[in-house]
Amino acid sequence: MKRLLGLASFLLIFESAFSQNHLLIKKELVENYSGLPVAGMIYDDAAKGILKKRFSYIDNIEVYKITYLSDDLKVNGLLVKPKSIGNYPVIIFNRGGNREYGKLTIGAGLTILGLIASRGYVVLASQYRGNSGSEGNEEFGGADVDDVINLIDVAGEIEEADTGKIGMFGISRGGMETYLALTRTHKVKAAATIGGLSDLFSFINDRPALEESVLAQLIPDYPMHKEEELTKRSAVRWAEKFPKNVPLLLVQGTADWRVNPNQSLALAKQFNKYKIPYRLIMFEGSDHGISEHREEVMQQVNNWFHRFLILNEDLPDMEPHGN
Repeated sequence: MKRLLGLASFLLIFESAFSQNHLLIKKELVENYSGLPVAGMIYDDAAKGILKKRFSYIDNIEVYKITYLSDDLKVNGLLVKPKSIGNYPVIIFNRGGNREYGKLTIGAGLTILGLIASRGYVVLASQYRGNSGSEGNEEFGGADVDDVINLIDVAGEIEEADTGKIGMFGISRGGMETYLALTRTHKVKAAATIGGLSDLFSFINDRPALEESVLAQLIPDYPMHKEEELTKRSAVRWAEKFPKNVPLLLVQGTADWRVNPNQSLALAKQFNKYKIPYRLIMFEGSDHGISEHREEVMQQVNNWFHRFLILNEDLPDMEPHGN
């Protein structure tokens, strides 16, 4: 019995020491996609593993469910990477939604994240604390921003990841997470957002029901510190804090009812004021996910990261110039 107790104590100490030195505590390869809800979309014949032509890239990627430590909380997420051995730039993908709405499924890992990974990137994404079995409580742009930033250190534990070339890509609420993270780390070299939240004051004016059902429920002490907490999460109020050496791609649909297109326009105006390098692309008559131009959007995002992570292109000159 004493020997068993001694072994248990040793294992506990070993696990504790390992956790202190490593953030990535679980990495589980997803090996069978045929039984997933997404199977009908990606396969011509799921039983035989025959993918549709547009999803043929899935044969060249691997999808993992991961658990990592963030502020001593066990947080779940996804890792998607090429099967081929190599040293690949990293993209940290920040999901949209809140709580379980917008959670990262294996289907999203195969399609959205998988498409990025197939172009030669290691992709990491967080469910955020409090979601999908993760410990802690989501704060909609509060402490959960740490879950995004800590993925940078997680990348350092992925053998194929080139941590000298890190990009960040956020959609909707994930755009807000991206903006917040960029003011707290110098390790991101380029970023892109689609329909990114940049003004929560405008957000609750446009969609007042979400103030009670989302913000008041998720943001700690919201009623007492409403203006302060909204300001913290509104990049248009502090654009001067953005690094001037990180080029941002802002992509927005002009018919987006979830995030008013004026949010991207207002942020671009502030970027102009403070000489933050950016490109704004507005897709005419497009919805929140820009579903009408999805392939073109992903090509624009890929081109952006290729320019600044692969080709190491010089930053654009934001000072007025020319004839």
